[in-house]
Amino acid sequence: MRKPAVSYYPSVGDIATLRERLAAAPARAPSGDWAELADNRAPTPAAVLVPVVVRAEAPALLFTKRTDHLHHHPGQISFPGGRVEAGDASPVETALRETEEEIGLHRRHVELLGALPDYLTGTGFRVTPVVGVVRPPFELTLDAFEVAEAFEVPLAHFLDPANHEAHSIVHEGRLRTFHAMPYQGYFIWGATAGIIMSLYRLLGQRS
Repeated sequence: MRKPAVSYYPSVGDIATLRERLAAAPARAPSGDWAELADNRAPTPAAVLVPVVVRAEAPALLFTKRTDHLHHHPGQISFPGGRVEAGDASPVETALRETEEEIGLHRRHVELLGALPDYLTGTGFRVTPVVGVVRPPFELTLDAFEVAEAFEVPLAHFLDPANHEAHSIVHEGRLRTFHAMPYQGYFIWGATAGIIMSLYRLLGQRS
């Protein structure tokens, strides 16, 4: 019997567990802070790929760091993705297309597992997180205008509650709380950390 990586969590190397949990997960209401911060506008549909890279030592999540000159979220850590375009057949198509455009990771390298609950952001987006397994070897070609860097963080880092932080700020007269999960100089927070928390809760479900 495998020893859990963290508390009762399954082995972080067990991709089959992730696949089964996503397939069996019931429909859930969106998470996030839209209700707290937005007015009556309809949120803009968007999607990101949550790439789980299968490494020999342990799985890792693949992130991008946005360039500092971008209008939206400059310099922040994110998953590859963007808003749903008119020609996209589904959020899955959006996530795969944006990943190809931003970091040059072709969809043939991605095994789709399912999706986490949508995440509603305070900036007005309804983000669908599409989870996919990525198996090396693969090469990345970054869009230099949008992406300053791509890097991986061991999945185990996010499955350890000791690495979870809670922060708060006052935004537009309201107190906003948000998750953060720093890693070796990278400050992972906001919607990205919120999506990771959804993954954490999914893997934390007792068998």
